[in-house]
Amino acid sequence: MPLDAPKRLIDVEIDGRTVRVPEGATILDACRAQGVDTPTMCYADNLTPINACRVCVVEVEGSRVLVPACSRRAEPEMKVKTDTERVRHSRKLVMEFLDSSVDTTLASTDWRRWAGEYGADPSRFGVAMEPSDAGERDERSPGHHHDPDPAVMETVAQPVKVDNELYVRDYERCVLCYKCVEACGVDAQNTFAIAVAGRGFDARISTEFAVPLDESACVYCGNCIGVCPTGALMFKSEHDMRADGTWDEDAQTVTNTICPYCGVGCELEVHVQDNEIVKVSSPEDHSVTSGHLCIKGRFGFAYVQSRGKRDGRRP
Repeated sequence: MPLDAPKRLIDVEIDGRTVRVPEGATILDACRAQGVDTPTMCYADNLTPINACRVCVVEVEGSRVLVPACSRRAEPEMKVKTDTERVRHSRKLVMEFLDSSVDTTLASTDWRRWAGEYGADPSRFGVAMEPSDAGERDERSPGHHHDPDPAVMETVAQPVKVDNELYVRDYERCVLCYKCVEACGVDAQNTFAIAVAGRGFDARISTEFAVPLDESACVYCGNCIGVCPTGALMFKSEHDMRADGTWDEDAQTVTNTICPYCGVGCELEVHVQDNEIVKVSSPEDHSVTSGHLCIKGRFGFAYVQSRGKRDGRRP
């Protein structure tokens, strides 16, 4: 197999310090190479950046607007500032908007740390509104508007969608990062079972024509779960254990193994708690999977054990 031609190195200035990165690298790559802590939410190493959350924005000399570090390519002699008042103000507002309208309590510990470092205070937008009824947000049409109450904080709170035994959709945790849409589309599965419906605050992740999941194109690969940063998409096993108060990541072990279902060689990360498999993931940097699996690899652990033993569903 022929080797790729070596990439030319370019010099980029990050906060007054020069860093050398390969041509084609992003500003985020340059920031990381320089050790600059840059907040992200919609970015993932195994997906195409689409600039949804805008929390990684930076100032670039000569640019009128702030630019997303995750997708903007670094250019020779580019001068980038990551910690100006303008950058910090923008990032703080993004965090406040997301944390005020969405339940981000299951987001990464980094997200909570960033919110603290930037002084994000979502409570200043008022008291959270009452959750929507089941299906109410799904029925809203483009152009839907209502008079806002300045004392009430609009949220996407709604009941959890539990319609299968593999995973749940808890859209009150959805920040519309688009990661699930990308994983379902050209970046991984090429199934295109989900997309974004609606406009503005009514925008939401939906199946085609909002049909039930089992009537959609979904193949239950679970790659959407693998990339979700907030717990909006979650293994049903994890959801049930969290509801019971028994989910304990500190008590879990992770064992790497190879999926036995076919000869592709996908690497699995088997998460075990109390001697039972509770979920399966795959490393983002694995050369075969890039973090993505099929239904057998992600959910086939039911073959190894029966979670139904505890409630009498199976012998």
